[in-house]
Amino acid sequence: MLIWLVELANHVQFFNLFRYITFRTGAAAFTSAFIVFMFGPSIIASLRVRQGRGQPIRADGPQTHFKKAGTPTMGGLMILAGILGGSLLWADLSNIYVVSTLLVTLGFGAIGFYDDYLKVTKQSDKGFSGKARLGIEFLIAGIATYFMMRMALANGQHGSTLGSSIAFPFFKDFVVNLGIFFVLFGGFVIVAAGNSVNLTDGLDGLAIVPVMIAAASFGIISYVAGNAVFANYLQINFVPGTGELAVILGAVIGAGLGFLWFNAPPAAIFMGDTGSLALGGLIGSVAVATKHEIVMAIIGGLFVMETLSVIIQVGFFKLTGKRVFLMAPIHHHFEKLGWTESQVVIRFWIIAVGLALLGLSTLKLR
Repeated sequence: MLIWLVELANHVQFFNLFRYITFRTGAAAFTSAFIVFMFGPSIIASLRVRQGRGQPIRADGPQTHFKKAGTPTMGGLMILAGILGGSLLWADLSNIYVVSTLLVTLGFGAIGFYDDYLKVTKQSDKGFSGKARLGIEFLIAGIATYFMMRMALANGQHGSTLGSSIAFPFFKDFVVNLGIFFVLFGGFVIVAAGNSVNLTDGLDGLAIVPVMIAAASFGIISYVAGNAVFANYLQINFVPGTGELAVILGAVIGAGLGFLWFNAPPAAIFMGDTGSLALGGLIGSVAVATKHEIVMAIIGGLFVMETLSVIIQVGFFKLTGKRVFLMAPIHHHFEKLGWTESQVVIRFWIIAVGLALLGLSTLKLR
């Protein structure tokens, strides 16, 4: 919104700052953090009163989790408020990538909110119907992917099909054109990202820090992918307009820092599906827009690991009646082995940093 103040730059030179993505990214981070810090306590107090017994705790979970009973959930509302506030103020709202990403974020957030609401009111870990939930997620993700694909195709030079193609890391020109089927692929990436972060959100601070690490990584990727000079130097695919996504990712980092203040052990609030689905969908949308879907699997490798642990556990149990892990997702497995919650969380953060650096290295190894 405030980017329109650039028009005043001819009269007041200060407003020329609003032209720069880097400035607006920093401003979005500060704004979103301020919103969460300012309104976080009142949101937590309100949710505590309305939810009563708070988020239900799994009966088969680690014994240490029972002391968390009564902690309110839906803290994702704080995060979404920060992201939305920072993005609306500082991002270019005429940019289709910005609009599509915010559509996914708010849509997935709404699905997560309804799921959290059902769990809290029923005091059960059974919320929204899995099939219905996935169906709506795919619909939202598919619509967003279609518009981003059309924009990329329209901006492509000399009949480029990059917008409907999968780009591969380590190779400058190796892309596979899926045509209209890219909508299905992009939708799958976004939905998978949303649900992977959702599965990771099981310990205080476990999900939000890796999300911020991924957001910082994709902030760099979106900035260079949207800049012709940097994209050419790094030999990555140039996608005009995606640089603006760095502003939204800045808002994610700011909101994440604000939320972590309240989510640090012992957590005063959980983000719930409201936050985890929205944040995962947002990261997935940026990956699709910047043509770094495969790189996302590296940067977000922690989320992939959590998801695979659940798939392996369920699949192996159905085939053999036995379990591979003591409990899934895998962070609970390590708790069952005797790791403290802080040990699991901090060690997983270290893994997330290492994977992010590995993912970013693909920008130059071409």
